[in-house]
Amino acid sequence: MSCFSFLYGRRIHSPQQFGVVEEDLSHVHNVKCYSYKELRNATDDFSTANKIGEGGFGFVYKGRLKHGEIAAIKVLSAESRQGVPEFLAEIKTMSEIEHENLVKLYGCCAEGNHRILVYNYLENNSLAQTLLGGGHSHINIQFSWRTRTRICIGVARGLAFLHDEVKPCIVHRDIKASNILLDKDLTPKISDFGLAKLIPDHVTHVSTRVAGTLGYLAPEYAIRGQLTRKADLYSFGVLLVEIVCGRNNTNTRLPVAEQYLLERAWDLYERRELVVLVDTALDGDFDAEEACRFLKIGLLCTQDNPKLRPSMSTVVKMLTGQKDLDESKIMKPGLISDFMDLKVRAPSNTKASATTSFNAFSGSEMQDSSILSSENSSSTATTTALTAFYGQSI
Repeated sequence: MSCFSFLYGRRIHSPQQFGVVEEDLSHVHNVKCYSYKELRNATDDFSTANKIGEGGFGFVYKGRLKHGEIAAIKVLSAESRQGVPEFLAEIKTMSEIEHENLVKLYGCCAEGNHRILVYNYLENNSLAQTLLGGGHSHINIQFSWRTRTRICIGVARGLAFLHDEVKPCIVHRDIKASNILLDKDLTPKISDFGLAKLIPDHVTHVSTRVAGTLGYLAPEYAIRGQLTRKADLYSFGVLLVEIVCGRNNTNTRLPVAEQYLLERAWDLYERRELVVLVDTALDGDFDAEEACRFLKIGLLCTQDNPKLRPSMSTVVKMLTGQKDLDESKIMKPGLISDFMDLKVRAPSNTKASATTSFNAFSGSEMQDSSILSSENSSSTATTTALTAFYGQSI
């Protein structure tokens, strides 16, 4: 793991790597294999008029399949930071699970050197583009307080399903506003499972190379590479606060005291003034007690010590009012300022340096094989330098 240096380098995948994809997909069920010609026709030869999204992975196009279904067609570029393992992981993960709050994978294309994923089309894009405005979306949606509560609860239910009902459990690793898509009814769907990890019940954590998005990363994962379900809890907590406040977790254009949302939330919580954070776009039309409760749940989910974070199932109950929130458990969360530029050095007897460069514009980083760790095993020490580029993907 990792010095977070933001480089612009790209990795080109050899044709030989893509041949492995076709072989591995032969063992995957419930996924339709499309030809490249089919998908090219569906998108009018990948016309820019049909392009609905882009990122470090490549582009997403709206397309009409031959039987009339509208689909979101995610074309991974050869230079994408999402490599062959992530491509296969996303297919294998999504082919075996189904839930109202998860995107539905229709199929894929692994023809030649093409890597394409075909998902159900969601009319209202992502939270980042609509509610938070990161994509300058032309879609004009009024996010009422009731709509926001439904979105928060829906995402929580989707994560609870991944953590508690799927065996072995799935840790998403990249929960963020741009990975929460909205259908025509504004039902939230968790997307982008390229970084997802399976964690068996008998394992306490997985030691792995860090990947995800700065600003949403749990401290123990960002610094030590220790991945558990609680890493998703931290990311969800940040997202929850963003939805209530209607702004990104980081905005360096604001006054210094307001730039980092989680720090601002903790400061106002200590002063018993949390309601100040609620999105002014609501124009006062919200349940103040419920909004403050959601913000407190967000703080609880982002506790510095992962053992103090609740399970996702418990979060669902707290959000829906089925379980009371115990404020005595809320302590100072893991804040950006507490571990920005923090360096945790590996022991001198460590043979190999564990330093990796990450691309600033990608949410996916090639993963090395993970180490499954038991309670008594020591984690791999790491070198980490967190820069001020919070909110960027690594």
